[in-house]
Amino acid sequence: MVAGLVIAGSTLAFSGTKPETIDATAMGTGTQMGQVVNVTLNINDYSSQADKQTLVQAFQNGKNQGLVDALGKMKAAGHIEVTGTLGYDCTYIRMIPTSTGRKIRFVTNRLLSFGEVYRDSRSTAYDLTAGEFDINDTDKSKSTGVLYPAAEFEIDKQGELQINLIGNPWQLNDVIDWQGNPGVN
Repeated sequence: MVAGLVIAGSTLAFSGTKPETIDATAMGTGTQMGQVVNVTLNINDYSSQADKQTLVQAFQNGKNQGLVDALGKMKAAGHIEVTGTLGYDCTYIRMIPTSTGRKIRFVTNRLLSFGEVYRDSRSTAYDLTAGEFDINDTDKSKSTGVLYPAAEFEIDKQGELQINLIGNPWQLNDVIDWQGNPGVN
């Protein structure tokens, strides 16, 4: 048993894959006014173009529920943690290069609390968590982001993607990017 643990530990140590971690402070607005929590996104791997196409097709065919179902079948690309929760797997994470750095977009199924489900509250329809980090590599102090803790997606009358929220978006400030392996995560 000890030999197995040593081999497993050395395999991880020599694999060279180091996750990227992004830490931020979330400031609530509106009904969440005054709440300050830490948000951590651990990125083990970025989602592929094929993953994006799968989600686009799922959304086109089944709207928000199709997206939720498709995300539930995908393997985790990372893990998101919010102060006061254990956190949960994040199944879709994309990196988009920008002129000053990169955007990191993520979406995953939101864990519903026992109370929400038991009371069958309106919030159970908002079963996604999404967000975006705008990482500024030229001036780290300008890195920002937004978190949509309880969201649902739909297409508006103009054909544009719209994010409906049960609360307000949380502004992400004091963003720190602990880079992993370049080109991997």
